[in-house]
Amino acid sequence: MSGTLSLPMQLTAISAGLLLLRLVIGLSMAAHASQKLFGWFGGHGLAGTAGFFEMLGFRPGRVFALAAGTTELVSGILIALGFLGPIGSTLMLSVMIVAALTVHWKNGFFASAGGIELTVLFAVAAIALAFTGFGQFSLDALTGLDTFFTPTDAVAALALGVVGAIGNLSLRRQQPVNPTPASR
Repeated sequence: MSGTLSLPMQLTAISAGLLLLRLVIGLSMAAHASQKLFGWFGGHGLAGTAGFFEMLGFRPGRVFALAAGTTELVSGILIALGFLGPIGSTLMLSVMIVAALTVHWKNGFFASAGGIELTVLFAVAAIALAFTGFGQFSLDALTGLDTFFTPTDAVAALALGVVGAIGNLSLRRQQPVNPTPASR
């Protein structure tokens, strides 16, 4: 008996690994979004998140908070279900770029100091899933959509995610460092 798996067993093992990755990444992102949108899991809800977004220069804060939370929720659900190929990955990448650059970058790498560690992990997992596909235990495989998306589609979709993040960042209004008092 050989120690190597047959190709069908290898593909099943890879698909099982992708399923585990998708569920952890996707459901974690959906839970994170639920903190923003609904105040679940100790989150601040839409009102608290809107105030935070206002402080970051995203105005009106409620619109940006709703957009970010909805994007995170949809991306997490799509990835967990393994549905619509690189679309969920693209959405996740986009919001993680914005979060990394506006909130976490100044704090270095590690999450313990508020750094970019988790945003990088989410972003890289999203990119990897866009390229690998979701495996045989996914809605894409069940519906035949897994044959529709190519690596070229993944590159194009992820590039759109980067462009979307840049567009979002361009709408941010920085607070003046030292606002001048009104003349008397």
